Amino acid sequence: MIVASTLLAFVTIERLGELLLARRNTNALLAKGAYEAAPGHYIFIVALHAAWLAGLWVLAWDRPIEPGWLAVFILLQGLRFWVLASLGKRWTTRIIVFPGSPLVRTGPYRLLSHPNYVVVIGEIAVLPLCFGLVWYALAFSALNA
Repeated sequence: MIVASTLLAFVTIERLGELLLARRNTNALLAKGAYEAAPGHYIFIVALHAAWLAGLWVLAWDRPIEPGWLAVFILLQGLRFWVLASLGKRWTTRIIVFPGSPLVRTGPYRLLSHPNYVVVIGEIAVLPLCFGLVWYALAFSALNA
């Protein structure tokens, strides 16, 4: 019970921190002449992720943790922090385009065009699997797709 709640608290605090960082970076990029591509979808992504996390709090706060899936989740967190470090002030939760700015080609961007999407897709499936919630992982993976 304590381990599950601790994991969910970590993810919740991480997501809230990311939203604050993303807002700061987005505002700075927009002030420098960047623009947001496809802004209409953002509210739906936020709603989906909020529902995903809220549902996990309801269903999983007291469930045992599957160690193998937890290890995969920890690896995804390492990739998440690598993405954040590689993008620096260009990282945001929105699709922000900075005209004339070269694409980032360092860190995981040497290997993948969109490693943050890999992390998010993985997390949506893997965190519920940490709690043995296969149906939840499948449902939210389908909704995210």
